Amino acid sequence: MAGAVVWTKRAPADPPRTPQRVLPDGCTDLLWWGGRLTVAGPDTAAHLPAARPGETVVGLRFAPGQGPAVFGVPAHALRDQRVPLEELWPGDLVARLAGTVAGTGSPGRVLEEIAVHRLREAPGPPDPARDVIAAALGRGRSVAEVARTVGIGERQLHRRCLEAFGYGPKTLARVLRLVRALELARAHLPYAEVAARAGYADQAHLAREVKALAGAPLGVIAGPG
Repeated sequence: MAGAVVWTKRAPADPPRTPQRVLPDGCTDLLWWGGRLTVAGPDTAAHLPAARPGETVVGLRFAPGQGPAVFGVPAHALRDQRVPLEELWPGDLVARLAGTVAGTGSPGRVLEEIAVHRLREAPGPPDPARDVIAAALGRGRSVAEVARTVGIGERQLHRRCLEAFGYGPKTLARVLRLVRALELARAHLPYAEVAARAGYADQAHLAREVKALAGAPLGVIAGPG
């Protein structure tokens, strides 16, 4: 499925000293976790998953703005939440799907098939401006500039961002800037260069934003240099 990525995460048998964090990235996920199908909404701050030691979680991560067409609800309805899929879809359908996932050796592939089928049944096409909005905000364009680019007012842009991404455009820009900063930091660039290239005012601004969104200093989040 274009724009979506299957991932698998096994919780360590011994809890690490530094808690594992799921960081805000604008994405939504369909999870197979603990024998249950669960939806992870877009986060506004670091999430500390409650996986048991040794437990394996398989997920299908949708690109920013892609999840609502699959789950059938606006992204802001899922913001900062982990929701059992049966709260969004008919319970008998979810029970059948869970049985299919449980009976396969390739749960990620089945999650992809579920998403593809749902997209085929979607009532209409996704917002054609969705990817343009995300790309422009990710490049540091202002809200006013992005609104002009897609030919709508700033209030309408805010509504469309909430529906597609779960955030208003300013928060989405902060989240996407964090994603970019972490990519640069993990490529071992000096933090001053990370700040400049990711669009922060300076290194101190970078440090404040990372702590606010990720809940820990950049050196902890990005790993050892």
